[in-house]
Amino acid sequence: MDATAPPGPSAARAEEIRLEGVGKVFADGTVGVAELDLTFTAGELTVLVGPSGCGKTTTMKMINRIIEPTTGRILLGGEDVTGVDPVLLRRRIGYVIQNVGLFPHQTIRANIGTVPRLLGWDRARTRERVQELLGLVGLDPAVHADRYPHQLSGGQRQRAGVARALAADPPVLLMDEPFSAVDPVVRERLQTEFLRLQETVRKTIVFVTHDIEEAVRIGDRIAVMSSGGRVEQYAPPAELLGRPANELVADFVGADRGLKRLAVTGIDVADLEHPPVVRVDDPLTEARAALVRTGARWAVVLDDREHLHGWLSVERASGSGTVRDVCRRMEAWVPAGATLKTAFAQMLQLEAGWVAVLDGDHFLGVLTPESLHAALRRSVEGTVPETAGAARC
Repeated sequence: MDATAPPGPSAARAEEIRLEGVGKVFADGTVGVAELDLTFTAGELTVLVGPSGCGKTTTMKMINRIIEPTTGRILLGGEDVTGVDPVLLRRRIGYVIQNVGLFPHQTIRANIGTVPRLLGWDRARTRERVQELLGLVGLDPAVHADRYPHQLSGGQRQRAGVARALAADPPVLLMDEPFSAVDPVVRERLQTEFLRLQETVRKTIVFVTHDIEEAVRIGDRIAVMSSGGRVEQYAPPAELLGRPANELVADFVGADRGLKRLAVTGIDVADLEHPPVVRVDDPLTEARAALVRTGARWAVVLDDREHLHGWLSVERASGSGTVRDVCRRMEAWVPAGATLKTAFAQMLQLEAGWVAVLDGDHFLGVLTPESLHAALRRSVEGTVPETAGAARC
């Protein structure tokens, strides 16, 4: 890495990682990892998941050569790194571990500035980068920069650990169960913040976890590993949950994989239903006629800008006056970028038979339980299970 490059949050271009026949056999003959052929796409977050002892952490540690591979090549941005100085290699790769690993005798500012100092950055540039990163991970520099690790909460220490890993703007970030040591509420917040951060920095990230829920939530792609360091399936979350490659994968992702898939399946406008629409200033006589004509029990109420105003049942569409006088507020709605899980949660929480979908204030259509189920089924139609990374014969 060029130590004189500008330190902007996305200055370093993400690089592809490719494992070609990479395996590890330990001194006692134990096969830690089979010979893997696996590609981690530049700018994506790939999760290695599987039971304890399946080789996921060993695989990750071979990328930065904390563990030396027995066989194969590791290519970072097309360069074979198996023959370069491992110390220099690790300065190109950010690394975050479960217990953070911050130096207890150094301030958070000094911790984050560790790799830039090793690369010869001057004080002003290092300080500027530390300030920038603290803000990026949601820590106030004025409050947290000069504190010591023991003065921070577990979640704050994890944020500082991520900032330290990003300090020299590495193209690759390795994360070994980084959020498992905090309570579930903090963990969910950290996952949310980390996904927001990844949208900004777009690093190539290899993330190790044993938790399939976490893998599904954060991963662009997931590699499910089994004992002996084999990859049973390597696929995007929706495909993994919708079409497990074999019984082992199906057992690992769980019998509730259909529910999990709701969380990774976005709303497609093509799946929306379109009930009758009436306008907020329509006379009630016209609104009732429209409902009777279509045989519908209710209609969506829009204003003259196509913005959602509420809904009207056939029972209330009677008498004189306008729709505005008797329509009800629409409580069950979600933005167009939401997942099917969010829509389903709204249905359950509000005991609603349908949920409106909005693009900003603009009404697009509604999801019903029937259309939601159909959307979930269509989300995996045409996909083909993938079993990349299996051991060579």
